[in-house]
Amino acid sequence: MPGASSNRVELLQGTLDMLILRTLVFGPAHGHQIAKHIRQTTDDVLQVEHGSLYPALHRLERKGWIAAKWESAAKDGKREFKYYRLTPSGRKQLLVEESKWKRLTDAIAGVMWPAPEQER
Repeated sequence: MPGASSNRVELLQGTLDMLILRTLVFGPAHGHQIAKHIRQTTDDVLQVEHGSLYPALHRLERKGWIAAKWESAAKDGKREFKYYRLTPSGRKQLLVEESKWKRLTDAIAGVMWPAPEQER
């Protein structure tokens, strides 16, 4: 569909990690579920490609913020998926990332929509 990609938003570096951690607050999920959750909760604005998702999952796993375990698929039990879950240190890191995100968005909002007394 021409022009559809122009509605997508590129993620800032580090933002994907925060979104993955936030998604896993709701419970363990495999990669496809994580990408689908991000896409659905952003009304298709953010679409995480596998080429970005899996390196991020591996990076978060190396940092100890998530843990992974192979499990049988719930539907048929024949296939296995790697399910990721948030670790206690991942929960702490999510709080750090959320705080940084809040400061960043407040700062950007201040530039984009300054209070009337700040305008020149």
